[in-house]
Amino acid sequence: MKYINSIAYLLSFFAFIALDAQTPSQKWFDESISFEQRAGLLIDAMTLEEKCSQFLSESPAIQHLGVPEYNWWNEALHGIARNGKATIFPQGIAMAATFNPTLIKEVANAISDEGRAKFEVSKSIGNRGMYAGLTYWSPNINIFRDPRWGRGQETYGEDPYLTSKIGIAFVQGLQGNHPKYYKSTACAKHFAVHSGPEALRHSFNANPSKLDLYETYLPAFEALVTEGNVQGIMGAYNAVYGEPANSSIFLLEDILKKHWGFDGYIVSDCGALGDILKGHKKAKTAEEAAALALLAGVNLNCGWVYGKLLSAVEQGFISESLINERLKKLFLIRFKLGFFDSDESNPYTQLSTAVINSDKNKAIALKTAQQSIVLLKNDNNVLPLNKNIKSLYVTGSFAASADILMANYYGASPNMVTVLEGITNKVSLGTSVEYRLGVLPFQKNLNPLNWAPKVAKTTNATILVAGISNEIEGEEVDAIASENKGDRKDLKLPQSQIDYIKEISENKIGPLVLVIGTGSPVSLEDIEPYVDAIVLMWYPGEQGGNAVADILFGDVAPSGHLPITFPKNVNQLPPFDDYSMKGRTYKYMEKEPMYPFGFGLSYGKSEFSNPMGSAKKIKKGQDFSVSVEIKSVSNQNFEDVIQLYLVPEDTKVFLPFYALKAFKRVELEAGKSEIINFNLANKDFYQTDINGNKSWIKGNYKIIIANALPSKRSQYLGASKPVEISVKLI
Repeated sequence: MKYINSIAYLLSFFAFIALDAQTPSQKWFDESISFEQRAGLLIDAMTLEEKCSQFLSESPAIQHLGVPEYNWWNEALHGIARNGKATIFPQGIAMAATFNPTLIKEVANAISDEGRAKFEVSKSIGNRGMYAGLTYWSPNINIFRDPRWGRGQETYGEDPYLTSKIGIAFVQGLQGNHPKYYKSTACAKHFAVHSGPEALRHSFNANPSKLDLYETYLPAFEALVTEGNVQGIMGAYNAVYGEPANSSIFLLEDILKKHWGFDGYIVSDCGALGDILKGHKKAKTAEEAAALALLAGVNLNCGWVYGKLLSAVEQGFISESLINERLKKLFLIRFKLGFFDSDESNPYTQLSTAVINSDKNKAIALKTAQQSIVLLKNDNNVLPLNKNIKSLYVTGSFAASADILMANYYGASPNMVTVLEGITNKVSLGTSVEYRLGVLPFQKNLNPLNWAPKVAKTTNATILVAGISNEIEGEEVDAIASENKGDRKDLKLPQSQIDYIKEISENKIGPLVLVIGTGSPVSLEDIEPYVDAIVLMWYPGEQGGNAVADILFGDVAPSGHLPITFPKNVNQLPPFDDYSMKGRTYKYMEKEPMYPFGFGLSYGKSEFSNPMGSAKKIKKGQDFSVSVEIKSVSNQNFEDVIQLYLVPEDTKVFLPFYALKAFKRVELEAGKSEIINFNLANKDFYQTDINGNKSWIKGNYKIIIANALPSKRSQYLGASKPVEISVKLI
């Protein structure tokens, strides 16, 4: 039997090689004509059955036409996922905490370099299966509206503007800048109004106000389409206004194509077309569900329903001309990726496997992790620690964990650096470093005899690494330690870890530094009084341990800022399944949070002064610029994120309290000052009204410049005092 299987494999392998090596005479291989013409010629040569076979994510080969097998499903959320060796970059929420689109474009460029190199190797061994292609179903640009959502870690936070800027950069890095070919293609997901609960996602109907739809849920998608040229859009599981997202003419035809001009391909989330039939009960048969999705604009089905397309045509639900129209978009993507051109024509085919997990890419992963780490507390400037400290205790559930580095949708790396490893490699060889796990991550220790808390009595400082992980928060099918299908019921750390932090605090003789790994806000009100410093590392990727050590010992000053509000507790949140933005995120939250949006301390301090605007009154069509002087009032260099908010003075119930309109990451030299300029386009002053329209809303506004959400809470926690100017829209 093994011999027969080997023969079958070899025959299959050589068939793939022959398919790749042939130089067909068919016109669609003629590189002198346009991709549009070539795709049309190829489709004209297909039978109806062959056409219908190409609408599933696992698309079979059509040998006589020179069409190779292709599997569309691949993931690149923070590195090539589920496909072996690859650089693991920090999770999406951590990328957002950098407030650095330029760096995130570098990340995505490195990811797509690795993906291209892996693709060529995969082809050479006949692997054309799942996770081996170049159509990446990333990024996730849903708005992290509720911190209980398990998949919020994949997003770029709660703000549509920040999400747009980070998302555009990621798309540009993935897709490349060649005038003819894409290096790979990105896919913005999940369209639209999608952010939990996970348990209800297959049948849930989101019914947001038009204000919330156009102010919060759609802007990032619009930006990635109109500015980022994203080539893929993934439809969400849920329904919107009573219609499943994947059969919504309103979403896919009216908004996405007609209003925004989207010209790429639309793919269903995996199994989502089955939800039209089973979860939302909008169709009686699979043929009807397939027809509804195809008519609305879905080109590709991750799932099984489009396996009934031929039958749907035969039953008269859809026409062959619609089949041709939808299929052409799919083949245009494959042509633009260079699948039907010679390797010599496409420069991306020349990328060497040396780029995979290269030193250069590891350095980018390290830099991203460094810039993502947020310093939340630093009493009495206990950080940075001295590398020559005599004794150090490293403990906690995740101090030696590689899992806390990886988050979800991850690859595999031989260079994972845990926090324990990073610290051990950073301190003096003469430093006594002791490590004990101390506490199980999600449950009480079974053995009551635990010496670990007592060790804190014997060392000069304690670094305790706590948090949650992808086992607690994540997608419904992945979070195996979650009682809530991946979502969280509250925002606290597991009680076992809370108790351990308090035990260590009672025993410590030196400072206690808490390092937290998480992909979402953690309620720290019960813990904060017991620790001297709090370092938020998120899920920091393979170089996370080195990045944390760089911050703890002062080789790098912390510069990450929160892309999402950290509430004091779950009681500050509206009901999870309420999609109204009232009371949610920094834009509409009335309660005082634990840590505000945009907040992040450093080892240096900046001061703002002399804000100046180009006008006191702004009218339609008039752009606006503002400058501010920023000074480093510290004795070391560091980086800060300067944020500009538009704040209405006139009370209008539909306007957000604050709206981020610009930000800049700046390098500050010790004791030096510089002028920072922001240029705002006239469109930046348009606001979404209650009908969902972008309107010029006259009145008095403040433009506030700060390094955290401008509030008393931010200043109490140590943020710089903001400055402001007044303007009037006329």
